[in-house]
Amino acid sequence: MAMRRFYSYALPVTNYAMKTVVAETVMLGREAFETLGDVDVIPDRQIGPEHLKDADALIIRSKTKVTPDLIKDSPVRFIGTATAGFEHIDFQWLEKQGISWTAAPGCNADSVGDYITAALLHLPVVLDGKTIGIIGVGQVGSRVARRAAALGLRVLLNDPPRAAREGNSGFQSLETLLAESDIVTLHVPLISEKPWPTVKMADCRFFEKMKPGSVFINAARGRVLDADALLHAKANGIVSHAILDVWDPEPNLRANVLAAADIGTPHIAGHSMEGKLNGTVQVYREACHFFEVAPAWDPTRLLPAVEAPELEIDSRGKSDNEVLAEAVAAVYDIKADQLSEADIPLFDKLRANYRVRREFKNTRIILSEDRNALDEKLITADKEPVQAQPAFHHLGVRQKNAYQLVSLNPLGAVAPPATRTHFIWIYFDPHKTALYGKCRIIRIKKWPVTSIIKISYL
Repeated sequence: MAMRRFYSYALPVTNYAMKTVVAETVMLGREAFETLGDVDVIPDRQIGPEHLKDADALIIRSKTKVTPDLIKDSPVRFIGTATAGFEHIDFQWLEKQGISWTAAPGCNADSVGDYITAALLHLPVVLDGKTIGIIGVGQVGSRVARRAAALGLRVLLNDPPRAAREGNSGFQSLETLLAESDIVTLHVPLISEKPWPTVKMADCRFFEKMKPGSVFINAARGRVLDADALLHAKANGIVSHAILDVWDPEPNLRANVLAAADIGTPHIAGHSMEGKLNGTVQVYREACHFFEVAPAWDPTRLLPAVEAPELEIDSRGKSDNEVLAEAVAAVYDIKADQLSEADIPLFDKLRANYRVRREFKNTRIILSEDRNALDEKLITADKEPVQAQPAFHHLGVRQKNAYQLVSLNPLGAVAPPATRTHFIWIYFDPHKTALYGKCRIIRIKKWPVTSIIKISYL
């Protein structure tokens, strides 16, 4: 058997300028990736093969579809989506080609949790004593569960993949959850494969199992809902109120589905400033790790001041949830995001130019009286985490006969972006061989300053 020949070369590439193509909706994408080299910013849906001919990395959000036709003739070696989901990426093809990719799971989980909290408090429904069924208990669903408990809701959880890993304790079957819940909210990824597909999971059979007069919420993926089934359920009184943030299709959503939604918003549940910026930060750090470059970008100085850092609320004569509703509405008025039929042609523009929305954890409230019951509910929610990472932080201090809630919950508080990179999913082994032409690159070190390359001729 012929022996392979190995050669070691020290290749100076100090004059090489790395190039990154960044979708224009990636928050502060140019500022972040200019620290690594040249940057081209392109409208999300317009990114094509012609833009990637000399690109090393591609950074996107969900409106850019990563397919073999987009990537196959390019030198791109790293793709990052600054979003929690990644169904817009053909990751299986990327992995076969040895192209590294990453998403940013959990980046906007608090933002979506804030959205659901605002939606629940906006509904003309008494929440105390009601039951909420949460389908999908990952980063977002876990936060929604904590907030729901603090609002006085009984919480039922359904998550077959987690139940299979962790056991059935704490989880309900879908049938039980639908039969017992007054509110049903979806927080699942879009999955077409067995054993737990979610595409069109909310179909006619799904709604037939729900309690009459239920509230239905979808802030997950548009395609997990059969919209015609929802319309039928709404017309027949199975669903009393519908809250929709995601649609099928997007951006050209159906006007009759929008009309059926009591709250209908342009896919912005996760669009808080922190949610979008977390996605950029996580992908930027993974890009630095991949290209073996020390991170040099710090976005903290670029954040605008919080519009409402402190609120004083006269809580006398108000229920706990009335107090929370007033505080939440002062920070995030969800009705301001309501779509009209005239807004449908502007769907992408509304998302791209979305207003600055800061998360609830940035606001402190001072109440006019002690509210021990409210405090106890929040502390109880904090002591009963659904997942290991706490999504709630509650601290109460007495101050001049007023009760101060520092970082109002169920408005939440999480670790800053700097400590959250362990949530990144990266599908790349730096020691894995990658095929390039007629050579197999075994090891690359310290690119792009000086590359030490071992080459085995095939």
